[in-house]
Parts: sequence; structure tokens; C-alpha cells
Amino acid sequence: MPARARAQRTDRPTHNDRFTRTDRPARHDRSARNDRSASGDRPGRADRPGRALDAALDAAAACPEPAPRSFAELGVPEGVVRVLAAAGVQTPFAIQARALPDALAGHDVLARAGTGSGKTLAFGLPVLTRLAQRRATDGRPTPGRPRALIVVPTRELARQVATTLVPAAAALHLHVTTVFGGVPIYRQIEALRRGVDLVVATPGRLLDLTERGAMTLDDLDAVVLDEADCLSDMGFMPDVMRILDAAPAGQRMLFSATLDHQVAQLAEQYLKTPVFHAAAEQGSTPGLMQHRVFTLAEAEKVDVAAEIAVRPARTLFFVRTKLGADRLARDLGQRGVAALAIHGNLNQSRRLRVLDAFAAGTTRVMVATDVAARGLHIDDVDLVVHYDPPHDHKDYLHRSGRTARAGAAGTVVSFVSGHQARDVARIHRQAAVSAEQVTQVTCGHPAVRALAESGEAIPVRRVAKRTGPARTGGTRPRVRS
Repeated sequence: MPARARAQRTDRPTHNDRFTRTDRPARHDRSARNDRSASGDRPGRADRPGRALDAALDAAAACPEPAPRSFAELGVPEGVVRVLAAAGVQTPFAIQARALPDALAGHDVLARAGTGSGKTLAFGLPVLTRLAQRRATDGRPTPGRPRALIVVPTRELARQVATTLVPAAAALHLHVTTVFGGVPIYRQIEALRRGVDLVVATPGRLLDLTERGAMTLDDLDAVVLDEADCLSDMGFMPDVMRILDAAPAGQRMLFSATLDHQVAQLAEQYLKTPVFHAAAEQGSTPGLMQHRVFTLAEAEKVDVAAEIAVRPARTLFFVRTKLGADRLARDLGQRGVAALAIHGNLNQSRRLRVLDAFAAGTTRVMVATDVAARGLHIDDVDLVVHYDPPHDHKDYLHRSGRTARAGAAGTVVSFVSGHQARDVARIHRQAAVSAEQVTQVTCGHPAVRALAESGEAIPVRRVAKRTGPARTGGTRPRVRS
């Protein structure tokens, strides 16, 4: 059978006839390449998602500080003002003074505020005020139908936010409950059945409860995303988008220490004509947080850490892994320093016992992983040690933000072995941090001895036994700004 004749292609150029690219600038022709990026053929840096939002937030941060006003002058209800005053919270912090008027007016808000800046009250007080106004007209909430939602990335942050807002909520006769994993779900279902005004939740458990029919998002008036950058880093964005899609139109507020690509897309998609607010980054606040780098041999790290940890004040060490947290706590114990570790492998009951012991002063040293850094709030932590370098500048800021909170002073020390110096220097640049360099650090070094003798002795108080109900609102724990 004769072979089938193959049609000769005449429309395809041969190799030698191929056209020459004339639209691509030469590599050395930088001006032409910049013109090409700006021409619209290919998005330049200024066109990428989030650049416009970053510029708007930078402009907001550069705005002059608003004239000093009290919480009452900003529009916070009188009963809440009294609760704040009783807790020693008299003057609004920068992000509160900037964001409260627009948030109380019902505008969508996009705010960039570092850890420890007082952002919980910046979004929490407007939400509670809105809920009190609705309760005055519509009465108590229907069981399983909360009226406001605050979404956070971790259990610790959910506890912290709720603890901060419960006293103000009680003054307005509102009920707050937390929803997160690691605890029996039936208790949370029971709390929702009794009716709550505000839910503070992590995304996974919240969606679990909605899928079980234990709660619906149909009555929500306000949704807040706190630590939106962490929600993105931990892979929660698909769940967050499901939550926002299920919630009716209402006020949206997004608070984040940094603005990455996914957070920017979320803001552009779900915030309607938001008002932008920003406060100074934690790492750039002069005089409050001192940053140091201790360059030392890997073999010296545990002994130097143990020498520092004998100090009379609280010390918080950060490591990268759960195994590393347990190992460092054990190594410190073998050197006579009592230390507890907290990480994701601990169940909720044990995590709470560790946090309570550290807060009460029965244990002055705690070792934590990065995930645990989000939401930890312990008063009077004046030293944070990066035993292992963080993954990036966002983790550095969140770790470091456990100290120098609410206007207090604090010290942040990074342990750096030789091969880590370049990465740590890059992280400091991205975090806008200027750190004092201390080289050839060993046990007995003057800088180590100075830290070991620093800090004031903390009073030890009895750890209260936990019997807490899932729903809160009748108790009045301490307000944190």
C-alpha cells in the first residue's frame, strides 16, 4: 500500500526565516524595560494587587495625629467608658483614635496596625456599640443567630479578643462567646442555643457549626477579620471567603499587621469604599522596643539561653518547631531553669494551664512556636528571645510584639549562628528594624549578664481553677487595650 503523501506546509517559517523580536527591550536597556512595564502590555509593580492599598495605607499613616479626644468624645457609650476607666484605660491609642470615629459611623474599615497597638478595642468597641443599638430595637438575639462575628486565626487570639471585650459587652448587657477547635463542640452548641450577640471564632470550627445547623450567619450586621495576614499565612483564606459569601451585606472591618497579595484581594473584593487607617509599625516605635542580635556558636545557644532565663522577670523564647519547643524546655529544666512549652500538639486544656502558669508567675519562662505567637497576651513580658530565627519579617513582628505592648518597654534578642546572619539581616530590613549587633557571645558575656540581671521580680499569684462557661458576658475580667 503506497505511503500517504504528506502535505507540504508552506505557511510555517523555517528556522532561518523566523522573525526577530523587536518589541522586547535589551536586558541592559533599563529605561525601555520600565517603559514597557508602564505601557500596560504587562503589569508593572505599581499595577499588582495590593499596591494601591499599600499606598493608601502609607498615606493614612503619614497623616497628622488627630487632636486628642477621650473615648466619650469619640462616641463610645458612657457605660463602656466607665468600664475602660476602671481598668485604667483612659486615653485612646493611635489606631483607636484614628479608626473609632469611622468605625462607629458604620463605614467599612481597612486598618494596618501592628501587634500590641490596641487594635482589639479599635474594632471591638464599634461592634459592641452597633450590637447595643440593635438590641434596643430588636430585643435579644435569636438562638443560633449571632449578630456580629470576629474571625481570628488561633485559639489563643480568640480567647484574648473575647477576654478584652467581655467587660464592655457586660456593660451593654451583651453576650459574647468563643468558637474554636480543640474543645468539645457540644458546649459551644449549647452556648449558641442560649443566644449570643457576638461570636469570636476560628474559621474551621465556625464552618463546622454552620454545617451542623447549630448556627447561621444570616443575622450578621458586622464581620471583622483580625490578623488577616495570619489567616492568609495559615491557609484559611478559602474558609474566610466562604464565611464572607454566606454573611449578608453589612459592615466589614479588616485589621492586619501586613498586607500581602491575598489580603489585598480580600479587601478589594469584600470591602465597599473602605476608610483607610494605619498606625506606626511596632518595630519602628522609637524608645519602646530595643532589638539586639547575639551572634554565637550553635553549641552555645542552650547555655546562653539558660543563663538569660534565670532573670527575675518573664522571658519568652520562640522556636520554629513543636519538637524544638519541647527540647528547649527540657534542656532549660536540666540546667535548673523551670520552663514550659506551648505549641499546636497540646490539647486546649493543657495550653490553658501553660498560659495560666506563665501569666500567674509560677513559671517565668515559656517556649513557644510561631503559631502560638498569634494571640498570646501576657502582661509584663519585657524580654522576647528568637532562639530560632523566624521564617520571615511578619513572624518576626508577631513574635516581637509579645513585648513592648500598650506603651510599655521591652527588649527583643535574636540568637544568630554564622550561616543565619544574612537571612536575619534581611528580615530586619523588611521589618524596618535597626538592631544592635553583639558578636562572639558566650556564657558570661557582659551582654548576657546584663540581660540575666534585668527586669523586676514578678509577683506570683494563685492560678484560679477554670470552670468557665462557653458563653461569657456576666463576668468582668480585666480589660486589655
